[in-house]
Amino acid sequence: MKLIADSGSTKTDWCVLDGNLVVERISGQGINPFQQSRAVIQEIINCDVAYNISYAGDIEEVWFYGAGCRDEMKPMMREVLSSCFTSASTVNADTDMLGAARALFADKPGIACILGTGANSCLYDGRKITDNVPPLGYILGDEGSGAVLGKLFVNAMFKGGVSADVREGYLRESGLTLADIIRKVYREPTPNRFLASMSLYVHKHLDDDSVRMIVVDNFRNFFRRNVALYGISVRSVGCVGSMAYCYESELSEAAGLEGFSVSKVLKSPIEGLISYHSL
Repeated sequence: MKLIADSGSTKTDWCVLDGNLVVERISGQGINPFQQSRAVIQEIINCDVAYNISYAGDIEEVWFYGAGCRDEMKPMMREVLSSCFTSASTVNADTDMLGAARALFADKPGIACILGTGANSCLYDGRKITDNVPPLGYILGDEGSGAVLGKLFVNAMFKGGVSADVREGYLRESGLTLADIIRKVYREPTPNRFLASMSLYVHKHLDDDSVRMIVVDNFRNFFRRNVALYGISVRSVGCVGSMAYCYESELSEAAGLEGFSVSKVLKSPIEGLISYHSL
């Protein structure tokens, strides 16, 4: 039996495979070893998974893919997972980027992209990541992400980039003022999530050309400042994440304008990872 996990900072999808058959699924708290201590991570895994799945004592392989699972964090994650699933003889912990690449391309090469609250990309050779343009986070980079979309939308609302009707509609619907937005971005925790939450309003107003172009331009910048830097002849990319899934039309338009095409879009990597680990 195999336990597969795709983890972000807010949610983790867990799936138990018996051969090629999915026998159990659980959604739990997000895990990020760069932000959370070993004790916190162990408690989350025990409470959400180890104590709740029927097959915990039968797990032979664990495959964990997560945000913040950098090289220096991988040994700690493997130790925690081994202590939670003592029957497992194989325990792996790797980045969410590798998880996305395997979900999209399995054992084929390609350019894999994550477009959600944050953004990332990599060059994948069918086995491992061979190149990665650093995303730099939503303040310095993360073009194409939900957080950057929120930044661009706020800028447009208060600097004349969208109509007064769009601006007043957002302020009325959210119940926020400009002062509230400034406070949430500069003085409250997780401003990236707050900014990304504006995508819900943006998505409802794609019939407004100025709003739609903010989305397209956000994705164009992602291709220009990330994907294009791999400098290879491959022009087809695969994408996972809520931004790619919800704005697939705008993403494909932006890709075409920058000389690329989008070959595959997945809302979440978990289905692709199930297929990959069923091989």
